[in-house]
Amino acid sequence: MKQLAQRFFLFFVYTLLYLPILILVLYSVNNAKFSLQWHGFSIKWYTELFHDRGLWAAFSNSLILGVSSALIATVIGLLTAVHLFLFKTRHRQVLAVMLLLLVIIPDLVLGVSLLIFFNITGLPLGFFSLLIAHITFCLPFVILTINARINTLNPNIYFSALDLGASRFTALRKILLPLLWPAVLSAFLLCFTLSLDDVIISYFVAGPDFNILPLTIYSLVRAGVTPELNALCSITFGFSMILVIISHLLSRRSL
Repeated sequence: MKQLAQRFFLFFVYTLLYLPILILVLYSVNNAKFSLQWHGFSIKWYTELFHDRGLWAAFSNSLILGVSSALIATVIGLLTAVHLFLFKTRHRQVLAVMLLLLVIIPDLVLGVSLLIFFNITGLPLGFFSLLIAHITFCLPFVILTINARINTLNPNIYFSALDLGASRFTALRKILLPLLWPAVLSAFLLCFTLSLDDVIISYFVAGPDFNILPLTIYSLVRAGVTPELNALCSITFGFSMILVIISHLLSRRSL
């Protein structure tokens, strides 16, 4: 009886989480534009979606932004995690608290703070403001992901390589990086997914000349849900799920 109750609870939770998404995917292949009734299977909304240049421009901008921010955040986060691992500084606990604050702070607060910062510094809103914002909220996740792996290693393997004549760069490239590579890839994919899905922070720091996919979807939803929007959200969800699964598999491999 206890196992039955647990299975029912899990079924209820997964239904609550994924049923709306399944309904969205279902209506993306419904052969009706405005009716909620089922009118047969059709992929014409996906066909029309592929001919919308505005949406594909926003999608390409999101890819450029996601790859750029994830790459820079991963490099900075990797160097930070390695430094904290090899050199036990007094400020390590302070940095850990600051990272947790960036993770738990509401996106609304972070978005307004970044907007004020860009207004003070005079940086125009556009690609670079979005890039800095996405690096900012992705960086803690990189450090935390890599830390989960690097803290299982023995730092003596790095210092032993130095004692045997290897340079710091060589020891990092040939000793630490091969051991950290799955965690680094996992952190990169996680950052890319977060960047691709972000709406709140991007809404505050995006300019009028650089449109991205999440904000495009948000503006379309305000005008009403259409089958083309369902198709677009279905593709975005599937793409994000693939990245999350790959990131999870790499993260498990690194532990």
